[in-house]
Amino acid sequence: MAYDSAADCVIALTTLGSLEEARALVRRLVDSRVVACGTVLAGAVSIYRWEGKVTESSEAVVLLKTQRERWEDLLEAVKRDHPYEVPELLQIPVQAGLDRYLEWVRAETATTEGRRT
Repeated sequence: MAYDSAADCVIALTTLGSLEEARALVRRLVDSRVVACGTVLAGAVSIYRWEGKVTESSEAVVLLKTQRERWEDLLEAVKRDHPYEVPELLQIPVQAGLDRYLEWVRAETATTEGRRT
């Protein structure tokens, strides 16, 4: 089967102020198995209103692949470890994907009772 039901998988999107901050956050999330993978896209520019002024900042965009059941763990980790006062964290549902990849995401983010050693 080329595609599998992906209703239990999500992509989370966040941004950080530097490539180094993004790498450090992704490594912590992968090490703790909250996410299976984080893709860091450097060179983004965000334009937004902050404290009454329009601001422009260079950022790194991070795409995090995980299971929906790990969302609360991801929220807590981002609240704890993200350097921004108001971090961006958005959940994007995955509608379909390659079955082998989705199985890998599930295995890498399985909770303790379902985790491989």
